[in-house]
Amino acid sequence: MSTVRVGLRCDAGPRRGVGHLVRCLALGEEFLARGARVEVFGTVERVGWASAQLAARGIPLHPGPETPRELVETARRHALDVMVLDSYELDPAAAGALREAGVLTLAVVDGDTRGQDADLYLDQNFGASTPAPAGRLLAGSAYALLRDSVVAARPAAPRPATAAGRPRVLAFFGGTDAVGAAPVLTRVLLATGHPMDLTVVVGRPEVEAELAAVPPGRGQSLRPVPPTDELPALIGAADLVVSAAGTSTWELCCLGAPSALVCVVDNQRESYHRVVEAGLVAGLGELPELAAPGMPGRAARAAAARTLTGLLATPERRAALSARAWSTVDGLGRGRVADAVLVALAAAPA
Repeated sequence: MSTVRVGLRCDAGPRRGVGHLVRCLALGEEFLARGARVEVFGTVERVGWASAQLAARGIPLHPGPETPRELVETARRHALDVMVLDSYELDPAAAGALREAGVLTLAVVDGDTRGQDADLYLDQNFGASTPAPAGRLLAGSAYALLRDSVVAARPAAPRPATAAGRPRVLAFFGGTDAVGAAPVLTRVLLATGHPMDLTVVVGRPEVEAELAAVPPGRGQSLRPVPPTDELPALIGAADLVVSAAGTSTWELCCLGAPSALVCVVDNQRESYHRVVEAGLVAGLGELPELAAPGMPGRAARAAAARTLTGLLATPERRAALSARAWSTVDGLGRGRVADAVLVALAAAPA
C-alpha cells in the first residue's frame, strides 16, 4: 500500500489558544508512527512553543486554506488522502466539498457538527452524544487524542492518598491563557491561606506582569514558568492541578492528576459539567463569575476557595479524583481514531 498522506487543518494563536493544534498534533504523531506523511495547514502565530512542536517532529506547516474551493485545491496539490478539520471558524461546507473531491474527511467537533458533511466525526469529550449520521461518529473519552509525551508519562496506577503539609500546586490554562484565567485563579488559590508551592504556567507577557503584582502569603510560594515541553512531568509532580476545562482535561485524566477545573469559555461548559458531575475533577465554576466585581464575584471566589481548601487539606479527596480520572482515559484514543480513519479509507471507492 502506498504511503497515506494526511493533512491537518487547524490554527493556533494568542487568542485562539493551542487546543486545536495540540489534539491534531497527537493524531499526527499516531499517523507518523504508522508511516504516513503528515502536514499541517493553518496559522500558528506568536506561539513559539507550538511552532517548535511541529518542527521537532518534521511536520511541515503550510498556510491555511480558508474556503471550500481552496481546501480542495490544496488537498489535490498535496495529493492528500485524508484531511482532518479542527476549527470553529472554517466554512462548514468545506467537509462536503472535500468528500466530493474524493478526500476522506474527519471533522473534530465539540458537541456540534456545525452542519459539516464529513466521512467521520470525532467528539472526544466525556459522555459525548453529538448528533451525527449512523456509523460516522467516534464519541467519548475512549477517543481522546493525547501526545506521545503524555502517554509516555501515564503512571501504572492512580495516585495514592499522600499527605502533603505544603502541597505542590500546578496551574495552567492552555498554551496561551487567551482569556487571562491565571491571575484570577492564582488569587483564589493564595486566598485559601493554605501553605503551598504554586507553579503557574504563563503563556503571555501581560499575564506574567499581572501575576507579578500578586503577593503570596505565609507559607506560600509563587513561581511563574513559560510554556514548556515538560508539562507532563510538572503534572506528575503536582499534588493538585488547577486548569481550564479544555483539551488538557483528557491529559490530566490520563495522567491521573487530582484536578480542579474552571470553565473559561462557553464551548467548554457542557463537557465541564459532565466531568464534574462524574467526579473526574472538582469544579471551581465559570471564569466570568470568578472574575466578576462586587458581591457576586466575591461569593463565586469564596466558593472556589472552599473547594480548593478541601482538596489541599484532604489527601483522600485528591486520591479519589485521581482514581476516577485515571480509569476514564487510557491513552489509546488516538490509535482508535487512526484505525477508524484507515478502515474508512480502505473501504472508500477507488
